[in-house]
Amino acid sequence: MTPGFISTILRSPITAFVARLLLVFMFLGSGISKLVDFPAAQAEMAYFGLNPPWLFAVATLVTQLVGGVLILFNRASWLGAGALGIFTFLTIPIAHHFWTMEGQIAQLEFYIAIEHLSVIGGMLLVAILAERTRAA
Repeated sequence: MTPGFISTILRSPITAFVARLLLVFMFLGSGISKLVDFPAAQAEMAYFGLNPPWLFAVATLVTQLVGGVLILFNRASWLGAGALGIFTFLTIPIAHHFWTMEGQIAQLEFYIAIEHLSVIGGMLLVAILAERTRAA
């Protein structure tokens, strides 16, 4: 049984908003950074072999910003969570391919990939909870 004061906190719309903000903070920050410094965003895409870099930079920043805003404001959360979940999954073989590396960098990239899987789980929960509250 959840204590009453904890239940009150967990049921608060403010808590839900803060939780969504914390989940999408990295996506919004990254998307804003790419928007503010588009040449750096293109350089990042080129570094990972994504061509044409400008197209991948635009697709990335749009996915990060639109997906993050949809989740943050709990509008079409399933779409935002799905887009960011797929995006996050795709970054593993593109940028965090630890199985092709050796030593400490392989270990670091492995941990980043595992963290990405946790974020994907969070995205699934956002979509599930949004659907349950919509249907209620």
